Amino acid sequence: MKKLLIPIIAIASFFFTGCVNDDDNFNDDTSKTYAASAEALLANAQKELTDQLTTPSVNLNVFRYFTQYWAATLYRAESRYNLTSRRIPDNHWRILYTRVLGNLKTAKEVVDTEAKPENIAQADWDKIQQNKSAIIEILNIYTYQVLVDSFGDIPYSEALQPVDIVLPKYDDDQTIYPDLLNRLNSAIAELDDSYASFSNGDLLYNGNVTKWKLFANSLKIKLAINLSDVNSSLAQSSIESAFTAGVITTNTNNALVQFNSFSPNYNQIFGELVASNRNDFVPTSVFVNELNTLNDPRRPIYFTPMADGSYVGGAYGYTNTQPYETSYSHVGDEIKKPDAKGVLFDAAEVNFYLAEAAARGYSVGGTPDVYYTAAVTASLNYWNVAASDIATYLVQPSVAYATASGTWKEKIGKQSWIAFYNRGFESWNSFRRLDAPGLTAPPSAFPVAEGKIPVRLTYPVNEQTVNGASYQAGSAAIGGDKLTTKVFWDVN
Repeated sequence: MKKLLIPIIAIASFFFTGCVNDDDNFNDDTSKTYAASAEALLANAQKELTDQLTTPSVNLNVFRYFTQYWAATLYRAESRYNLTSRRIPDNHWRILYTRVLGNLKTAKEVVDTEAKPENIAQADWDKIQQNKSAIIEILNIYTYQVLVDSFGDIPYSEALQPVDIVLPKYDDDQTIYPDLLNRLNSAIAELDDSYASFSNGDLLYNGNVTKWKLFANSLKIKLAINLSDVNSSLAQSSIESAFTAGVITTNTNNALVQFNSFSPNYNQIFGELVASNRNDFVPTSVFVNELNTLNDPRRPIYFTPMADGSYVGGAYGYTNTQPYETSYSHVGDEIKKPDAKGVLFDAAEVNFYLAEAAARGYSVGGTPDVYYTAAVTASLNYWNVAASDIATYLVQPSVAYATASGTWKEKIGKQSWIAFYNRGFESWNSFRRLDAPGLTAPPSAFPVAEGKIPVRLTYPVNEQTVNGASYQAGSAAIGGDKLTTKVFWDVN
């Protein structure tokens, strides 16, 4: 699977660089694997997207630091928000544009030119291809949302056109979101579960169009919930229509990538923490202590216990250099399994969105209490917590929605923070939107963070040097290319 990346990256690399050549064959990539199937390209895009959102590599993904799940043991620069020494934003940007969107773009081109088998009627074939195109489009939208939520204004309308537009402009993030919703509505309308789609290559749902409908409507809610504070009418109408159409509310419909137990397709957490024999992380005392206070039954799954059965975290933003094995709890064995699943959507996430929507007064068929409880339960069930422990946890006054302290944002914010332990990016989104839990930057944070937890990634260095005019315009439009500049929906 990895071999397919080289030709796609070769094509998509034009997105980042500009040059002119009079040779008519200049843009021909002689190394390109022209026979790559849409199924292989789709599978590669899904895996690369899941890898990027799952990996704990500080070269690629530092969102577990932003939401203070993990602390460093030796190299603390990233937990202090120095993101440029390893060009972390560059890598995040490059992977999503080239390895995900680039593969999806090529997959769509292949779908459009696939020959109909003789044993399939033309009308049936058209519907199958329509379903394939819609699935690809849904993943495009998912990926673009990650990019907008990471950076703010990004290349969008002129992106991925390397032959015609070498240096694309940056589009306003506030205009991208409604367009993504429009595209998503069109893709949902194209899905017809009376017909098949991909017979293989779909790592998430194995071509099940009914489940892709649930995924697409859940994505609609995910996009719309971020609009709640800036365009409540669009948020409400989008969420209510998506809910009516059906969304992911049970774990049986989760969008998961099943990794292998062997190289190179094992879970990236295993790759970084076990296969590489690195001891770079421990859970933070911030997070561990909160779960200790709640007597949370996910502790033995999230963390390893100390010799006396307790759970102890490390200091966030500092090097935790005491004897590694005996001074702290570590990342739980279940999470470090080579074949642990990667998650793009799960029931806990969507139920938390519905709880928030209900709290905002939207009509989603239930109360904040109902969906909050369903979200926490879905998380506990996902990690195979015993039913008796789930019941005990939910009735604790500090957990039950009716009696837990704080506003609805604080209640939902705290429990989604706990549930998203292995999903750093989604946790960061929730933290920025709800302003909960009340996390603060460590005193050791680099001055570039201005004493705050980052609310966006800075633009790639490569964009500054290669696509300079667009970069300058984009930076000015958002109010400065800083870690403290908020994306448009983060208004509080």
